[in-house]
Amino acid sequence: MIGSLEKMRSELASPVQYSLPVGEQQLPLNPLLGKPLKLRHTGKIFCVHCRNKTNKSFNQGYCYPCFIKLAQCDMCIMKPETCHYAAGTCREPSWGEEFCFQPHIVYLANSSGIKVGITRRSQIPTRWIDQGAVQAIPVFEVASRHLSGLIEVALATHVSDKTSWQQMLKNNTVELDLPALRDELLGKCQSALASITERIPGHPPTLLSDAAALQLNYPVLEYPTKVKSFNIDKDPTVSGTLLGIKGQYLIFDSGVINIRKYAGYEIEVEV
Repeated sequence: MIGSLEKMRSELASPVQYSLPVGEQQLPLNPLLGKPLKLRHTGKIFCVHCRNKTNKSFNQGYCYPCFIKLAQCDMCIMKPETCHYAAGTCREPSWGEEFCFQPHIVYLANSSGIKVGITRRSQIPTRWIDQGAVQAIPVFEVASRHLSGLIEVALATHVSDKTSWQQMLKNNTVELDLPALRDELLGKCQSALASITERIPGHPPTLLSDAAALQLNYPVLEYPTKVKSFNIDKDPTVSGTLLGIKGQYLIFDSGVINIRKYAGYEIEVEV
C-alpha cells in the first residue's frame, strides 16, 4: 500500500476506532494492535491543498505558495481572537464567511490535565479524539470562530489552553469532575465574559449548562514510559510492533509518530 498520508480518521466507540488514509485507501488500524507495522517515506511530498509536489511541507502539509496565499494558513486559525475577518484584513473573505461563521464550541478537556479549547460544532467529538482527551465537556456554543477565540482567551487566564503531548501519550492523567470545574471557572470569569458579550452584541454565547462530560477510551495495549519520536525527515523508516493509537499518534514499541505532522508525505505501508 502506497500513497500520501492524511490525518487519521476516527470513529467514536469504546475503544475509539481508527483508520489511516494512504492515498485513496483506508487502512483499519485497530486490528493491527500487537502486530509488526512498517511505514517508509518515499521521499515525495504533495501539498494537501493543491496536490502539487513540494520539497518541503509547511503548516502540516501545505506547499509554500499555498501556505502564504491561503487564509486557512493564517495565524488567526491558531489564535482566532486575532481574526483577520473581524479586522477587515482576511485574504479570502468568502472562505472566512464559510469557515469562520459556523457554530463553534468552547470546551474543557482532560488530555494531560484540564485545558480549554475551541472547535467547530461539526468537529465534536473528532477534535477531542485528535487531542487524545480522555474526558471532555462543551461549555459554550457561539456563532463565530472569533467569538469562541475571545472566550477561550478569557478562560485561559485560569486554565491551560495547551496539551502536553508527552504526558498525554504516557497516559499521566487523573479523572476530573469537569462539570464542577466548569462551574468554578465560569464564576472566576464572569466579569470577562460579560465584557465580551457587550463588545460583540447580537449573537450572545449560549451556555451549555446541561451538557454531560464524555469519557473517551483509546486502543492502547501499553503506554510508553519514555516518549521517543520518529522523524521521517531524518530517517524515512518507522517500524516496530504497534502498541497503541491515541490522538494522532501511533505508539510503537520503538517510538511514536505524529501522523498529522506528516500530512502529504508519500508513504509505503507494510503490514
